[in-house]
Amino acid sequence: MKMDSDLLHSPAVGLTEEEEADMNDWKLPLAFMKKRHSEKIEGSKALAQSWRMKDRMKTVSVALVLCLNVGVDPPDVVKTSPCARLECWIDPLSMSPQKALETIGANLQKQYENWQPRARYKQSLDPTVDEVKKLCTSLRRNAKEERVLFHYNGHGVPRPTVNGEIWVFNKNYTQYIPLSIYDLQTWMGSPSIFVYDCSNAGIIVKSFKQFALQREQELEVAAINPSHPLAQMPLPPSMKNCIQLAACEASELLPMNPDLPADLFTSCLTTPIKIALRWFCMQKSAKLVPGVTLDLIEKIPGRLNDRRTPLGELNWIFTAITDTIAWNVLPRDLFQKLFRQDLLVASLFRNFLLAERIMRSYNCTPVSSPRLPPTYMHAMWQAWDLAVDICLSQLPTIIEEGTAFRHSPFFAEQLTAFQVWLTMGVENRNPPEQLPIVLQVLLSQVHRLRALDLLGRFLDLGPWAVSLALSVGIFPYVLKLLQSSARELRPLLVFIWAKILAVDSSCQADLVKDNGHKYFLSVLADSYMPAEHRTMAVFILAVIVNSYNTGQEACLQGNLIANCLEQLSDPHPLLRQWVAICLGRIWQNFDPARWCGVRDSAHEKLYTLLSDPIPEVRCAAVFALGTFVGNSAERTDHSTTIDHNVAMMLAQLINDGSPVVRKELVVALSHLVVQYESNFCTVALQFIEEEKNYTVPSPANTAEPGNLTPVRDSPAIPRLRSVNSYTNIRAATTARNLNKSLQNLNLNEEGGPAAFSPGNLSTSSSASSTLGSPDNDEYILSFETIDKMRRVSSYSSLNSLIGVSFNSVYTQIWRVLLHLAADPFPEVSDLAMKVLNSIAYKATMNARPQRILDSGSLTQSAPASPTSKGTHIHQAGGSPPMPSTSSSSLTNEVPKPPTREQTSTRPPYTPTLGGQAPHSHQFPRTRKMFDKGPEQAGEDGDEPGGHRNYICPALQTGLCDWSAKYFAQPVMKIPEEHDLESQVRMERQWRFLRNTRVRRQSRGITQRGVSRLDDQIFINRNPGVPSVVKFHPFNTCIAVADKDSICFWDWEKGERLDYFYNGNPRYTRITAMEYLNGHDCSLLLTATDDGALRIWKNFADQKNPEMVTAWQGLSDMLPTTRGAGMVVDWEQETGLLMTSGDVRVIRIWDTDREMKVQDIPTGADSCVTSLSCDSQRSLIVAGLGDGSVRVFDRRMGPNECRVMTYREHGAWVVKAHLQKETDGHIISVSVNGDVRFFEPRTPDSINVLQTVKGLTALDIHPQANLFACGSMNQFIAVYNANGDVISNIKYYDGFMGQRIGAISCLAFHPYWPHLAVGSNDYYMSIYSAEKRLR
Repeated sequence: MKMDSDLLHSPAVGLTEEEEADMNDWKLPLAFMKKRHSEKIEGSKALAQSWRMKDRMKTVSVALVLCLNVGVDPPDVVKTSPCARLECWIDPLSMSPQKALETIGANLQKQYENWQPRARYKQSLDPTVDEVKKLCTSLRRNAKEERVLFHYNGHGVPRPTVNGEIWVFNKNYTQYIPLSIYDLQTWMGSPSIFVYDCSNAGIIVKSFKQFALQREQELEVAAINPSHPLAQMPLPPSMKNCIQLAACEASELLPMNPDLPADLFTSCLTTPIKIALRWFCMQKSAKLVPGVTLDLIEKIPGRLNDRRTPLGELNWIFTAITDTIAWNVLPRDLFQKLFRQDLLVASLFRNFLLAERIMRSYNCTPVSSPRLPPTYMHAMWQAWDLAVDICLSQLPTIIEEGTAFRHSPFFAEQLTAFQVWLTMGVENRNPPEQLPIVLQVLLSQVHRLRALDLLGRFLDLGPWAVSLALSVGIFPYVLKLLQSSARELRPLLVFIWAKILAVDSSCQADLVKDNGHKYFLSVLADSYMPAEHRTMAVFILAVIVNSYNTGQEACLQGNLIANCLEQLSDPHPLLRQWVAICLGRIWQNFDPARWCGVRDSAHEKLYTLLSDPIPEVRCAAVFALGTFVGNSAERTDHSTTIDHNVAMMLAQLINDGSPVVRKELVVALSHLVVQYESNFCTVALQFIEEEKNYTVPSPANTAEPGNLTPVRDSPAIPRLRSVNSYTNIRAATTARNLNKSLQNLNLNEEGGPAAFSPGNLSTSSSASSTLGSPDNDEYILSFETIDKMRRVSSYSSLNSLIGVSFNSVYTQIWRVLLHLAADPFPEVSDLAMKVLNSIAYKATMNARPQRILDSGSLTQSAPASPTSKGTHIHQAGGSPPMPSTSSSSLTNEVPKPPTREQTSTRPPYTPTLGGQAPHSHQFPRTRKMFDKGPEQAGEDGDEPGGHRNYICPALQTGLCDWSAKYFAQPVMKIPEEHDLESQVRMERQWRFLRNTRVRRQSRGITQRGVSRLDDQIFINRNPGVPSVVKFHPFNTCIAVADKDSICFWDWEKGERLDYFYNGNPRYTRITAMEYLNGHDCSLLLTATDDGALRIWKNFADQKNPEMVTAWQGLSDMLPTTRGAGMVVDWEQETGLLMTSGDVRVIRIWDTDREMKVQDIPTGADSCVTSLSCDSQRSLIVAGLGDGSVRVFDRRMGPNECRVMTYREHGAWVVKAHLQKETDGHIISVSVNGDVRFFEPRTPDSINVLQTVKGLTALDIHPQANLFACGSMNQFIAVYNANGDVISNIKYYDGFMGQRIGAISCLAFHPYWPHLAVGSNDYYMSIYSAEKRLR
């Protein structure tokens, strides 16, 4: 039986070849689909945190005003008989009136002291108006800004009046004297809280509001009119901060039921448990609890503040329930104000909820201001009744027999309810009711572990959950728990704190103040802790030291640096990443930590991370080394040496495959530039001078006319897609784009004047922009200048050129920055341009005074002399008012390219600092809006706001904040792609089914054999001359590249899907394309002959194409028009990309690590023209320009990896193809048309076929054993494996049989028998087998 079950689970057993291929789709790794590729590298938007109490308050003074006049009933109240008599649980008639009054006063004070023992209490028993005034004013004087409580019991005086008066006595107690609420407001001031326990109390609340309004109006009048009497007086306090609690509505009398106390409202507010239990016993349902009487209730054992006793536990449950009701019913800000700001106010309001429940059962509605929504029907009250019921039912046996008290299951049940909410709920729903109870449970050791676990799971739901938990008041609790030494709490607390700090980093101060950082230092140092928990601990420490000096000091003393350095080599990548970020932050602008790092040779230990397999870790290491050199403290020789070492180590990352790393590198080097500004200014001036004197023939100028011919007769140039992507590729309508139209690195342009006529070398090519940074500062160095400097400073010529010592660190770093300014990824190049321009600006500013005298320099555009700055820069940099420009850029059309004649009359290349364009003479001199005129330009240098701020030391990428987002997002949730029900998964399943269908149907055709291949199924005119074509393996899309743009066609429907600019510099061309992840979410890789690789997503659909990543695949490639350019081959199974071309190596990139993994020397002196690899056998076959075909085994070392060289072709190899089967052959073809078959193990060819001479393009069908040749002689021949011609194609169908142009490229579909052909006459056609076969 076991055998069967094994078979069931083993996917590969008994499957057909086809099904196995489908299984493989699921197993194939995906390239460039990580978070760093799909998200913008920036932190999450900070949520406004309202949980912190901006003004915590205390009620420091309490006035207890009792107007009882014991024994004399007021005239306007007719009492029942019997009537409620108890005041503060004392019967006033049981003793002499005076004694009763004093005892009641003392008792009331005791009841309040239970809630706020530290306040000053003053009793005023049966007072006069003067006594009340004296009392209130003295309390306010002592309380200053704090809160004062005024408690009024008016059971012995008439009811309040509609005029807003309450009653007190005259000296002899012969009259009732009215006391105006207006006066009371004046004496009490603000903030205050008023409690009114008397009939018709709601009238007082109304009058109070009217008087408060009246005051505000008087104040407004006084403010306008200085002669007003109030204008001279000190400002009376605003009454907005006053809180009122009244026993009943304006028209209601207090209940007189003899079973209740007379001061029922006061009892609810100050002795809630006692009154709640009595009331419970008076309900009919209490009869279900046998043996419980009112007398028994008095005997409940325990103390209110001891949670282990019955009374204490009831009190604790009561607090939890009233808090929960309030949190669920009240608006958040009101909840914060009433239930979290002041302990006494919070207690009174919790008890007020009980008063509302009890008094409403006697037709009395307590009133509060601010008003609360009704809570007396809330479901949580039933939980309270149950808890009381369980407690009381045990009482008789506890008291009579002394049995042990069984604790209430209330908290355990509430935690279970919370757990159910967490496990069962949907994403978008109301917050869980039990959150405040979880908070209460943290106080109990019994449930603490479970509560923390559930709290962690709740916080994991996202930033909204953290904000909710903070608003409930979780913060002081989890802060206090850091003092616990229990090991089992560590993982939970670390997780909870990581979640809190990921959302609100301002808690760093609280942690340091309470020594909380020590907790996390000990977790980090504990090697028994799992790596995940140490990662969270180091993340928390990284937040504590982030731009917070006190935190940096505390952690430095806590040995954080040594702790971190020990964990740099941990196998857990996220831990390595955060350890590096934490180090970078602790010594950021904090010199003691930097020196501590120097002593521990931290920088040298960080070097190992610069070659880490995970790009984010490399990034973090660059960040740490960047802040290490970026300290602004005084420099010594020692520290300068260290800085230089670090700089040279960083410089090695110049060709890192990941743009995030290179962006961080620019920022790290910018710190160095800021530190050693004067040295860099010197270097910059040298380079600027050098660049002026040394003319580099730009490849653009020497391009042969052939490249331009087609442009002239090109028909209407089609519309280019505006590519606006997260890589900052801006739409075509801004002036900036017009200027930057042809800048090499910035894809910031799209469709500027004459920029993208495909295949066109526009005249504005040297009219580079002088605008650059997004805030529209002018760029001193245009891209052109920088690009030229980069080429001038090639190593050979440098010795003679540069006065600064050739190998000085500053020169080398300047060169690195020049290189980064030409980065194919726009964000990297933008940052590098900023840094270079900042230095160029400062250098030229400093060098300015003596240059003004040199009149020649004005015309030569010397470094930013005021005049040249005013003229040249505006000519080339402002928006030239071309009549055609405005209209075309708005509609995003690409204007017609300039005519041939215009280009030929180009003046010789005159490099100028502003990059002044040869054709800018045609334009009037325009000025940018808000720009100073040339005459004032000289003053810029002295202005703090001018160009000084090109780089502020705060130049940064969002790396650290972006990394912190990981902790704010759900960690425990199943990722969408693994969730079988998710849309992502369904879409993937659909794509894999489509792939299966394509494979099956195409196999059916190719197995029957293809006897002809000349049925034209698609023809269209491409916007540019096709240079590379590539079929998508599974959908009906084909990509056609011209020199610098890519067009997508749907070959089935015959329509164009997309056309966008690839962003390569104007003197380069696209020479290869590959689909990555073709089986799933396709990306398109383009390779250009300067060695740059760019990867695009969202093409050929309704979205805008976005650049996912770009990097320099091969350095030192010189773009030539006759070379092989760059050739690539892609292995989806391993995620490896083979690159080569006009270089002497085959470079292998691992796209998962985004780094170079191997350089295989070709051992030849000519370029590589074709690459083909087979992952099963680890073989790479390269065809070369000298006619040789070389076979490499990449498992072997660089010296012995070339396992075979075939030299049978006498000329340039057009294509070398390695069949993917286990014993697949090598097929190679040269320009002379000889097709040779090799067996990798034998030294000679096993078969040779002769085809046409003068081949320009060739492709081999991987499935159908066909190959197609295209030649300069304007025809295509298709051969089968035996070398028989099965089709000759010379003419287009339709089009009156027009002759095919010279073939520029051709490609087979990987599965279908389709052949795509691009020719020099702009046409793109696709041929297929006969219809009946298809």
